[in-house]
Amino acid sequence: MKKIAWITDTAAQLDDAFIQRHNVYVLPLSVVFDDGSYRESIDLTQGEFYNKLRAAKVSPKTSQPAIGEMMALYEKLQAEGYDFAVALHLSSGLSGTFDSAQSAAEMADFKVYPVDSKIGSFPMGKMIEIGNELFAAGKEPEEVVETINQLTTKSHLSFIPSSLNQLHKSGRVSGTQAFLSNILNIKVVITFVDGVTTMKEKVRSNKRAKESVNSALRADMETGMVPEVAVIHCNNEAGAEEWKNELMKEFSGLKVDVIPLSVCVGVHAGEGTTGLSWVSY
Repeated sequence: MKKIAWITDTAAQLDDAFIQRHNVYVLPLSVVFDDGSYRESIDLTQGEFYNKLRAAKVSPKTSQPAIGEMMALYEKLQAEGYDFAVALHLSSGLSGTFDSAQSAAEMADFKVYPVDSKIGSFPMGKMIEIGNELFAAGKEPEEVVETINQLTTKSHLSFIPSSLNQLHKSGRVSGTQAFLSNILNIKVVITFVDGVTTMKEKVRSNKRAKESVNSALRADMETGMVPEVAVIHCNNEAGAEEWKNELMKEFSGLKVDVIPLSVCVGVHAGEGTTGLSWVSY
């Protein structure tokens, strides 16, 4: 049996047990504050990031892993006897990580299959999980990559920022929009469409925003199978747990996880953000 490695980045927010079980190597995304660059999950915890974000006078920037870091990992995997790797990365519509992986794969002697997840967070883990099941069933890497590419069209992730203040600081919305949103309690629903984030809806109250996302979930459940969802959040576990409980009351038997979003999402969406993600089959 061939020895297979998975490569991803910290946008996936995989826990240690998952990483060990599925043989995953994680490249960190970075956040750049005025006092330097911090690698997610290595130099900076979630709590430390939000403490720095609250204190920052200028919104931080995000950066992707360097090609040299990718090349070094590919060489390491080759030296350890891996036959090939599948590199699944954050949507190319948000980050250049996938493009860098493509360039690094072309330069490496080691065989790497770069894959654009066209999303982030929970669906990335599901793609790795399903890919490993296919490899265990004897599928060739080209078949596995094709299946993952199909899953990218069936993956959903929507989130609701607590306010538009951080989106304003990061240059995504105007000061006027942020001000009016706070005064009028307007909530926006942001979702992935073709690999990029799009402002889908503006509603009055967080309850209506969540109902908009829940409606999309119900629609997918009517046309396919959705056995598991993830409530995602930016340092708002209490809000995520509340949403989880609401979902479990409505959808009997549905598995609901609560997971944090990458701090690189927090740079733009801001603290307090909650959302929902799933993959339909």
